[in-house]
Amino acid sequence: MKLAFSTLGVPGLPLTDVLGLATTHGYHGVELRAHPEEPVHPGLGPDERAAVAAQFRAAGVEPLGLAGYARVAAPGDDEPVLAEIRGLLDLARDLGAPYVRVFPGGGTEQSAEEADATAARRLGTAAEYAAERGVSILLETHDSHRTGADAMRVLGPVGHLRAGALWDVMHTWLGGEQPSETYAALAPHLGYVQVKDIASAEDTTPLALGAGVLPLTEVVDVLSRHGWDGWLCWEYEKRWYEAAAPLPELLGTGREHLARLLTDAA
Repeated sequence: MKLAFSTLGVPGLPLTDVLGLATTHGYHGVELRAHPEEPVHPGLGPDERAAVAAQFRAAGVEPLGLAGYARVAAPGDDEPVLAEIRGLLDLARDLGAPYVRVFPGGGTEQSAEEADATAARRLGTAAEYAAERGVSILLETHDSHRTGADAMRVLGPVGHLRAGALWDVMHTWLGGEQPSETYAALAPHLGYVQVKDIASAEDTTPLALGAGVLPLTEVVDVLSRHGWDGWLCWEYEKRWYEAAAPLPELLGTGREHLARLLTDAA
């Protein structure tokens, strides 16, 4: 498996420094938080996009994906959501990134059936656009669709090769789903896996990998047992937890921890 980290852990850090961290600590890729407050976002012009792609190539680091904030199950009109996704897909194509992350984002004013149908309709439409650009859209296990079973209520009806899943191990754990259950649900659609660690269900402040309660060993064991050879991406939520330790000082030991898990599971 290849290893990456998300720029959510280094908010606002210039891309040159991000890529330097990746090469220094042996990460193969970087997931880019595609928000206007970050250096890389859909508002970049053609020359800026070309420069970003060139920086990745020069560093020998892969742009794993764009972590967008479109909410495919959210109440309201389809077009604003689809326009946001199209912007992310265009940027991913220009950077050479294979994936775009979207959230479910179902609202409390909807029934579960409404949220599922809305998300499936939008993903089905967006997947056609994604296919034209050679990019895949990944629905993250998150918020209203926290587990693999929840995500499959959307992805099953979509049935498109360019619409897949992003497994966030914290959310499936918080949803009470075992890693073996999540993998069984998502396996046909799994793009990549976001790993992280926290102290408890009540305290989700990010910790160093292996320092908390999330079942990372079990996740890696399940993936290895089934011969899955995709990406593990460390999503360290420093942007939302200012008091958390700086990610750069944890990247080396984090990579070592993941390498040990992979070796033990082999």
